Amino acid sequence: MIKWITKLFSSTQKEENTDYMKKYLIVGLGNIGAEYVNTRHNIGFKVLDFLAKKESLSFETVKLGALAEYKFKGRTFFLLKPNTYMNLSGKAVKYWMDKENIPLENILVITDDLNLSFGTIRIKPKGSDGGHNGLKNINLVLNTQNYTRFRFGISDQFKKGQQVDYVLGDWDEEEKAKLPERLEISSEIIKNFGTAGLENTMTTFNGK
Repeated sequence: MIKWITKLFSSTQKEENTDYMKKYLIVGLGNIGAEYVNTRHNIGFKVLDFLAKKESLSFETVKLGALAEYKFKGRTFFLLKPNTYMNLSGKAVKYWMDKENIPLENILVITDDLNLSFGTIRIKPKGSDGGHNGLKNINLVLNTQNYTRFRFGISDQFKKGQQVDYVLGDWDEEEKAKLPERLEISSEIIKNFGTAGLENTMTTFNGK
């Protein structure tokens, strides 16, 4: 009887640990408000919106953001768009990470990157904030840089002193024409991250 109870407890614990590892928090960084919807700085939101539309998902207004739940191949992806504004993104990440009991290694943060040419993809398991205020706050709140970030290149084609206007500006016509293909790849990255793992995702998509 004792052996049976011990076996049952071990089995239940194993299932709980397995479920824990099958949950992913995918965070798209951006700013709320209609004036920011199509700006370069909001590529994180745009990637999640693209995936949600493709998979017929709906975002619900929740604490500290908008959330959509996506189930794929036995995994559950929580797609989060923080409503805290970029500079306080860490608050939303920490809250939903704790609420859903999601391990650090199962977090993917999608952000724009001025140091990469338009549409270039760079997935890294850790790193500095690179001057990005959203990442800076996440690093501060989580007290670590060891979480996966998916950097989407927006290039640095702006004149001196015009960085803010460029980042918070709309995509130009050439970029708009190329975005759908880049967003399609971005949605595949999210699914691959959860099903094939980080190493495979980096090998498959970095520089694509």
